[in-house]
Amino acid sequence: MPKVKIARKSTHIDMTAMCDVAFLLLTFFILTAKFSETDPTPVTIPGSISEIKIPDVNILTIVLGKDGRVFLGIDNAEKRVELLKKMGERYKVTFTGEELKKFSAMNSFGVPIQKMKPYLALDMGARNKTENALGIPCDSTDNQLADWLFYARDIKGKELKIAVKGDKDTPYPMVKKVISTLQDKNENKFNLITGLEANPLDDKKKK
Repeated sequence: MPKVKIARKSTHIDMTAMCDVAFLLLTFFILTAKFSETDPTPVTIPGSISEIKIPDVNILTIVLGKDGRVFLGIDNAEKRVELLKKMGERYKVTFTGEELKKFSAMNSFGVPIQKMKPYLALDMGARNKTENALGIPCDSTDNQLADWLFYARDIKGKELKIAVKGDKDTPYPMVKKVISTLQDKNENKFNLITGLEANPLDDKKKK
C-alpha cells in the first residue's frame, strides 16, 4: 500500500504589516520625544531627596557654572525674540532680523547684552567657549540678570516659573548674588534643580 505524503505547509509568515506598525510607532516617538537640552557649561548638580518635577513649559532656567559664570534659558522661541528686543531697547542695542532668528533658536545664552551681536555672529560651536560665553553680569555695578528677569516676567506674566541649576562646586558668593537678584525682583518662589538621592529615612524604615 503506497504511503500517503502529507503536504508540507509553508512556515513563512508575512511580517510586512508588523514592520509597518513598528515604523509608524518609531516615527511617532521620534516626532513627539523631547530631547534633553545641553547645558551651555558642564554642570554637576548636587544631590537631593526632593522629587518635585520641574515644568517643561513657561520655564526660565538660570544656570551657574562652577567657574561662577551665569547663563539664562527660556522656553518658547517667540518669547525669546520678544525678550531680546526689550533688552535691546533697554541698552540701546538694535538687532537685525537675522540676529533675532538666531537668538530664537538658542536654548540658553551667557553674554553681556553689549556683546550679544558679535556673539550671535559666531557659529554654534564657538558660542560655548569660555572666551566667548563670558556669562551674564550679575553684580552691583552691572546687574543685567535683574533686567532679563524683569522683562521675562513682564512678557510671560504669572505663568513664568523659575529654576536655578548650579554646579555643586559653584562659589557660594555667586550663588548668593543670583538668589539676592531674584529676591530684589520679588521672585521669592523658584526651584533648585538637583539630582535625586535615596532618602535615608526610607532606609531606616526598611530596617
